[in-house]
Amino acid sequence: MALPQQALPRLDVPLRERLIVALDVPNVIQARNIVAALGDTVVFYKLGLQQVFGGGLSVVAELFRLGKKVFLDAKLTDIAATVGNATTNIARTGTAFLTVTGDAPIVRAAVEARSRAGARKPLILAVTVLTSLDQKDIEDMGFAMPLEDLVVHRALKAKEAGADGVIASGFEAAKLRALLGPYMRIVTPGIRSADSPKDDQKRVMTPAEAIEAGADHIVVGRDILRSPAPEAKARAILDEIAGAL
Repeated sequence: MALPQQALPRLDVPLRERLIVALDVPNVIQARNIVAALGDTVVFYKLGLQQVFGGGLSVVAELFRLGKKVFLDAKLTDIAATVGNATTNIARTGTAFLTVTGDAPIVRAAVEARSRAGARKPLILAVTVLTSLDQKDIEDMGFAMPLEDLVVHRALKAKEAGADGVIASGFEAAKLRALLGPYMRIVTPGIRSADSPKDDQKRVMTPAEAIEAGADHIVVGRDILRSPAPEAKARAILDEIAGAL
């Protein structure tokens, strides 16, 4: 008989590290302002493509000086040699998490490059299916299977290739937790408070729902960035996470 989801063992992650704030702002100045506003409440930040191409890589060193952890959401995808070389360079920065697309050869190239560099970080996270996509979207892309089955397939292939974790919505988290075991990280974007608009996301959950489903970390951007009191909003989300554990 399967254990209830809340009874399944899970990684021992410090509470504040379970919340990752997405620095999805146009430039470095705004990123610095958000980090200053959130103070000691938030310890983990995600830098995505918008911030990277807005000069945000300079923010990485600043975050480290403040004692923060960094998740580089690069979604690397290219030939294996290019992905491996990029991963080697990223490993030198001390970044905690790095995303690659969830194709086995790409995952394997990143994992092997990190090993050759003699580094333990970054943890390699494979993107399964973006939370902005739904069933119709993946059918338009040529996938003739249910969306959940595609997420599971890509997650299992990523695990075989040596990934440390996956990026997946809360809707798939419970099934993935049961299949992947307790020690492969599940990082869940597409997080919205119950009263927040979905914007361009299609598969969304509240912080509590995602954690209860089995996510180890949740990524929150707009709910905090748009708040008139971002630190108070972050604290409320941390309280919600704590209540769901």
